[in-house]
Amino acid sequence: MMKKILFLTGTRADFGKLKPLIVRAEALDDVEVFVFVTGMHMMRKYGYTHMEVEYLNLPHRIHGYVNQNEADTMDTVLAKTVSGLSDYVKEVRPDMIVVHGDRVEALAGASVGSLNNILVAHVEGGEVSGTVDELIRHAVSKLSHVHFVSNDQARARLLQLGETDESIFVIGSPDIDVMASGDLPGIDEVRSRYEFDFADYGVVLFHSVTTDLENLPRHVNAMVEALEASGNNHVVVHPNNDPGNEIIRKAYERLEGNPRFRFYPSMRFEYFLSLLKHADYMVGNSSAGIREAPFYGVPSIDLGHRQSNRGTAASLMHVDFDRDAILAAIQSAPSLRGNPCADFGSGDSAEQFAAALTDDAFWQRSTQKYFVDM
Repeated sequence: MMKKILFLTGTRADFGKLKPLIVRAEALDDVEVFVFVTGMHMMRKYGYTHMEVEYLNLPHRIHGYVNQNEADTMDTVLAKTVSGLSDYVKEVRPDMIVVHGDRVEALAGASVGSLNNILVAHVEGGEVSGTVDELIRHAVSKLSHVHFVSNDQARARLLQLGETDESIFVIGSPDIDVMASGDLPGIDEVRSRYEFDFADYGVVLFHSVTTDLENLPRHVNAMVEALEASGNNHVVVHPNNDPGNEIIRKAYERLEGNPRFRFYPSMRFEYFLSLLKHADYMVGNSSAGIREAPFYGVPSIDLGHRQSNRGTAASLMHVDFDRDAILAAIQSAPSLRGNPCADFGSGDSAEQFAAALTDDAFWQRSTQKYFVDM
């Protein structure tokens, strides 16, 4: 019997994780894929990355939904997403909703699914970080019926949260499939597409910490001062749309006109991966510095506590928000380039995902959950 699977994507980052799963599921004979596109994807300020999803070429099965205005708080975005997705779910009537990570859009998807007696699958649950994102991620896990996790550590945390062993599938991080595929554009193609000519450069990707906004101006200014003092070339990708992003953008204004910096609202996922693969180092507090950079052995300077307890690769440095400490880390970063880290999978996540979907027993699970005591 044909199964309908609805994937929800709200950001450029989660789409990079979900895309391999979407493509593989669509190739199955008895699966019909739908995609609900919302969040940053629908905002021109952040690159209008809805177009990246359109390249999947799923006629009439991709639905775009604007869920926020610039001034909306996270709870308002949650409420709007629940409302819009609920209407779409009643139209499509999916057998399963797939959400990723720790954004409010994922929380909306899990809420709509669980409250409408629809299976919810959560990709990359069981992980930790240092902000409100962690609260959202664990809440999504508790609202989900199936878990596709990155490693055994994540599996152990879900078991600690009272999830059943048979509901957890360790498949690795799906973006590793893309990273390990050998199909990434060459770095010269990246330079041509984004019009920069740096031979050597660092990548900068910095987001606000919503639980520590009062210190954000000091934190981002320490980073900007260190970047400027380094004298190095840097490719900067603008932050996501979390509260506080305007503070970061304002701090970047001091670098405008500096020929050693290039700024982009977003990048196509495959192009960003190639950019990162060939970088001298990465600076910021994005999960890309914890996961993608170490996979390539690229040195990563992780600032502050946004990714607390999330990564321990040899090429990873955790640095506090101090201008001189960040500058010293930038200067020493190239010496940390090392062997690839495989803590988050080996590149076959989509195949493992497909194997689960083609098992009849997978679809027999109940939407009634029970807490498992340790």
